[in-house]
Amino acid sequence: MKRGIAVLVSVSALCGIAYFTASKWAIKHETITFYDASRDNRPVPVSIAVRRDKEMQANAGMIKLPVAVINHGNTVKNTEYGFLANIFAARGYMVVSPQHDLPTDPPMVTKPGELYVGRLPQILRGVANIHLAMQEMKKVQPNADYDKVTMVGHSMGGDITMYFAKQYPDEVKKVVTLDNLRVPFVTAGKFKILSFRSQDPQFKADAGVLPTDEECEKAGIQVVKTEFQHNDMRDTGPDVAKSSIQSMLDKFLSATDSELAPVDTQSSPPKILEPGPVALMAPAKS
Repeated sequence: MKRGIAVLVSVSALCGIAYFTASKWAIKHETITFYDASRDNRPVPVSIAVRRDKEMQANAGMIKLPVAVINHGNTVKNTEYGFLANIFAARGYMVVSPQHDLPTDPPMVTKPGELYVGRLPQILRGVANIHLAMQEMKKVQPNADYDKVTMVGHSMGGDITMYFAKQYPDEVKKVVTLDNLRVPFVTAGKFKILSFRSQDPQFKADAGVLPTDEECEKAGIQVVKTEFQHNDMRDTGPDVAKSSIQSMLDKFLSATDSELAPVDTQSSPPKILEPGPVALMAPAKS
């Protein structure tokens, strides 16, 4: 019996190694810096991840790449969400991750009582960065769908994501947030929403941000309550947190992107990491 368990663990480990080895060569990562002339040539570094085979097909005009935009948290680098970027890229997306704040930017000053606790200027800056990135990426990779993008974001990046979806719903295909705390959810039901929530006592959503169970059911919003801390939801977080998010995100994408599939590195779809503890609060309505 012990020997059988040991063999199973070894096989699981080999599967994980096979996936990450395949990801290393199958997914290309690069960074391009764009400059916004309308904002005194503000530099906007953009991290890009894309499957090499899908990029070749797009370059040949055979396919049009779906686009996912990942928005980082406050003072966090745009390159610190590789565990999310790899999930999207493995499923055939071109992932675009703009750097929203720069070392030369003044620190964010929160103002309780004001709209979004005084964070609207930073949110608007993020929206401008996203639009610049989309405009410039059309020149880099014209064979991608920039008209309908999947918006993703953690913390402040989640608020930028939700605000963008609220202001530009016709430009959004679906939304994924990780512990957005200030901007209320879009409940119009125009696109599917998946949101991961932490149990961090220091990071609580403002009143009116989270939808009710009834609103979730009606609008197709899936809320996942995790046991993790707010800052666990990026590359520096523990593996159990990242694997849980990866697992749920992959299922969400499988349900909403039936035409897309992960890179085939084995005879059956690989598990990225073993899922950790998550509890579904409000399942999306099928």
